Amino acid sequence: MAGGGQPDWTDEELDRIVADYFHMLGEEISGTPYNKAAHNRALRGNLDRSKSSVEFKHRNISAVLVKLGLPNIRGYFPAENYQAAIIAAIDRYLSQNPTALHPEKVVDGWAERQGLFVGAPPALLPVSSRNANIERLIRKFNPVERDFRNRKLGRDGEELVFHHERQRLTQLERPDLARKIRWISEELGDGAGYDILSFDAQGKERLLEVKTTVGADITPFYITRNELSLASERPEAFRLCRIFDFSTYPRMFELTPPLEKLVHLSPLNYEASFS
Repeated sequence: MAGGGQPDWTDEELDRIVADYFHMLGEEISGTPYNKAAHNRALRGNLDRSKSSVEFKHRNISAVLVKLGLPNIRGYFPAENYQAAIIAAIDRYLSQNPTALHPEKVVDGWAERQGLFVGAPPALLPVSSRNANIERLIRKFNPVERDFRNRKLGRDGEELVFHHERQRLTQLERPDLARKIRWISEELGDGAGYDILSFDAQGKERLLEVKTTVGADITPFYITRNELSLASERPEAFRLCRIFDFSTYPRMFELTPPLEKLVHLSPLNYEASFS
């Protein structure tokens, strides 16, 4: 039984509310006005559920999407205590609608974009075990691998940081340094261990490695051995720029070496050889 004595949501009910959630999310990402209350009423026209029950289920969906590194609807703050069936419903929806895994909106004019909010990184929390059902869902729709393979998302994030750095130095009355910024990965490829060469106000180098996600600030990401080596060799210059919520409201935080004090680093691959 669900809270308040109501029976648990059926698969059909969950499929309806998950589809409706993604419909609203799509409108939010595209900038199309929509009305949450109207969606709630329409759902309740087909479901024998209260307004608060529908709202709480939306918050459950938000909680699962955070773990999948996907955006969630503003105002539906993630609620963790969800039934296992909601995980299966989201699995069904994403399996049938794979484009929902790539909710990047087409944005041009990064150079004209004014401002990029830069805040503090999320706190490093102890590693905790996760529910087996959510673990399977994360493995199936791996957000780290998805972001890593999305070349356009990565390039768009780098372009955003490139122009942000130019604006920052111009505002610091160092247009001379702003003109010297180089987009290294665009010029030379990915082998340098960083993406953008920038400077601080005194002219000291800033070696910026950009990691971009459509998910929340806590979405994990890949970092290469080359990038870790550079962070260790040039800790005074290396900065990892993490852009998050890219499809809705792009924001950023910076990580300063030593990175192992700020994130959990887990080896993922092994080299296989015959000699």
